Amino acid sequence: MTQRLNAFQTAPDAYKAMLGLQEYVNQSKLEHSLQELVKIRASQINRCAYCLHMHMADARKAGESEARIALLSAWEESELYTPRERAALRWTEELTKLAERSPSDEAFAELREHFSEQECVDLSVAIGMINVWNRINCGFRTRHPNDRRRESAAA
Repeated sequence: MTQRLNAFQTAPDAYKAMLGLQEYVNQSKLEHSLQELVKIRASQINRCAYCLHMHMADARKAGESEARIALLSAWEESELYTPRERAALRWTEELTKLAERSPSDEAFAELREHFSEQECVDLSVAIGMINVWNRINCGFRTRHPNDRRRESAAA
């Protein structure tokens, strides 16, 4: 697969607007580690190699353990995640898989046990943002830096 186009060079105003909303998320009171887990989990569901590459590296730089990164796709089967993280990961899956069903009352109740109303909104915006980034990067096949096809083409 080759990259279809560079969306951010083609539409810099769209990129600037996305960065503005991303900055809102970055400045929220949500823990950086939680934000990275959410970004990785949504990117796993959406199969976005570019975002997975970026956010797994960011999580490692921020001190996230290899075990927690590696087991994120099976978070429900692992005791490595806190109840707050588990609620956020469930909400991430609920909002990322909207085509399958509406977010459940149970997932929202779990979310409310661990997050304030403001945090619920901020988390939902964060989930929405990573889904937008995933859709842009998957749709236009943005290549991640260590893509071997790029390396062999450059050789």
